[in-house]
Amino acid sequence: MEETGQLKRAFIDASAGAISGGISRTVTSPLDVIKIRFQVQLEPTTQWALLTRTVCGNSNSKYTGMLQASKDILREEGLPGFWRGNVPALLMVMPYTAIQFAVLHKLKTFASGSSKSEDHVNLSPYLSYISGALAGCAATVGSYPFDLLRTILASQGEPKVYPNMRAASVDIFRTRGIRGLYSGLTPTLVEIVPYAGLQFGTYDTFKRWMMAWNHLRSSNAIHGDEQVSSFQLFICGLAAGTCAKAVCHPLDVVKKRFQIEGLQRHPRYGAQLKPHAYKNMYDGLRRILIEEGWAGLYKGIVPSVIKAAPAGAVTFVAYEYTSDWLESKLT
Repeated sequence: MEETGQLKRAFIDASAGAISGGISRTVTSPLDVIKIRFQVQLEPTTQWALLTRTVCGNSNSKYTGMLQASKDILREEGLPGFWRGNVPALLMVMPYTAIQFAVLHKLKTFASGSSKSEDHVNLSPYLSYISGALAGCAATVGSYPFDLLRTILASQGEPKVYPNMRAASVDIFRTRGIRGLYSGLTPTLVEIVPYAGLQFGTYDTFKRWMMAWNHLRSSNAIHGDEQVSSFQLFICGLAAGTCAKAVCHPLDVVKKRFQIEGLQRHPRYGAQLKPHAYKNMYDGLRRILIEEGWAGLYKGIVPSVIKAAPAGAVTFVAYEYTSDWLESKLT
């Protein structure tokens, strides 16, 4: 009986995670495409940097701002350009969030000694961060090849290097082997530990603060109401996503560079990143810092934060509601 209950709980967490991840990813895809274009561009990504610094001997940058990038993508690739790479992104995000939330619930159940979600909120911040980080690692390893394919398809521009996900995966496997599908995994895992830890840890902390605030506001009532509204959940997710992305963005830039090494894009998209341009993650960080300055490590930070905030908010709200709905239907 207990085993059946655990399987049902795992199914609820995985299903709610997959649905919330799919909704969030589709809604925020345009911002993700712009972010990736900035991150893989070796030239400066701001007008100010163009005036004060020349990178790779070329001062002509393809993208120099969110509005300009949006106009260029719309003019050259049409509206579908903003959802380029969305299919492999969904194939990456849905299993990623399914594994992440299922593992997270299991770890929190182990840490708190209770399978009830309301008991998990009271876990110490330390355990929340550790649970989030471990869940993020498990989800990353399980869905990484789709993340790599999403990055390549979203960054290639026009004319396309690969017409679809199948062509990209076959070519990568043929030229680089199975290791090619996991190119950039190390910096991704290094990034995901603090990112997932911060995202889930700060979400639980903000949610706990919100419950305390609600209890304080209703303290004059006979029964204090700590119920968190959907808007408050949205704010908690918004804050958690912003904090995590702002801290971990440089590692995401390095990861994207590893993923597009050797990609033969049209010259108008800027200098090509040669195969094996960086020896390892540390070398990548060092080279970007030397050649592009601190601004290079934060390329795409504006669309990244703008995307991460609503993405985190939508994911957490959709997960909470889908999880409650599934639980009511299955009990």
